[in-house]
Amino acid sequence: MSEGRDVARAIDALRRGWPVEIDGILYLAVETADDARLAAFDSAEPADLLISGNRAATLKLVNQREAVPTAPVRIARAPWTDLAGATAIADPALDLATPLKGPFRTLPLDAPAGAEAALRLARLAGLLPALFVGGCGVAAVALDAQAVLGFDETLGLVIASRAKLPSTAAEKSEIVAFRAEADATEHVALLIGEPGGASGGEPPLVRVHSECLTGDVLGSLKCDCGPQLQDALAAIAASGWGILLYLRQEGRGIGLINKLRAYALQDQGFDTVDANLRLGFADDERSFAVAARMLELLAQPQVRLLTNNPRKVAALEAAGIKVVAQVPLKTATNPHNQAYLDTKKKRSGHQL
Repeated sequence: MSEGRDVARAIDALRRGWPVEIDGILYLAVETADDARLAAFDSAEPADLLISGNRAATLKLVNQREAVPTAPVRIARAPWTDLAGATAIADPALDLATPLKGPFRTLPLDAPAGAEAALRLARLAGLLPALFVGGCGVAAVALDAQAVLGFDETLGLVIASRAKLPSTAAEKSEIVAFRAEADATEHVALLIGEPGGASGGEPPLVRVHSECLTGDVLGSLKCDCGPQLQDALAAIAASGWGILLYLRQEGRGIGLINKLRAYALQDQGFDTVDANLRLGFADDERSFAVAARMLELLAQPQVRLLTNNPRKVAALEAAGIKVVAQVPLKTATNPHNQAYLDTKKKRSGHQL
């Protein structure tokens, strides 16, 4: 459990702009650094940059022609690469506004596992996967690479609180909040109806819904998340017994700020998958192991899953939850989300 706490502290450190130490090497997130912290980090000599494989491919680094999004690439720090320059290298959404200088030179990775762990820490922190590497300074927390690479966000997940919650979907509802010891994220479940109701004793109808502030709350027309949420609640209520799992995994797990960066890239002509990849993330960074553990804690080993996404079915099954039926969820389209839905179908395998 202590390793999970160390990872949680390291995530917090990166968000605060503090360096972390992995296997004896220091890293400082580009996004949360400031001039003073970078000057201290560079006190011995300018620290190099660690970026993702996909970003390296965009920069046309010759040894990254077949780069993968999550692979680390170390590039030598050039004289012109101050904090603003490093930020421009890190963030593809700025490419049109900030022409990049070059050329860029790759360097061997001294500690490949540590570099991979550093990028994963940045992603877990909701930051761009770009860090200064090899500088000086006092790290906020020291840990080993395997603790990060093996980090399990379900570690210590417990039911923290529950209460009745009459809602517009169903007056007979109960909300359950979950908290994990190794992760500050708080997920919730809404239990609607009760076993043996109109469902006739079948397993609950379950919707695994990832948080979407823009769609769920602000009524965005760019996606189908808001309508899916409302339609799922209505379908669960009509079934007589079911559960909405609301996972705090904004933007397919890349976080709200990075999702908005992806929006900016979409405005430049990239689809949702390519936007995430260009930012240095996988096309979908979510973990549905959290949903499986929530169902275990709710004593629901079998479900009817309300989804168009085969990945959710496979993930729950792999985590020990039996999906006895996959129930499609159809929502109306609009001119703003048609391309998004087409991408989900063609590139992400959604059965729309």
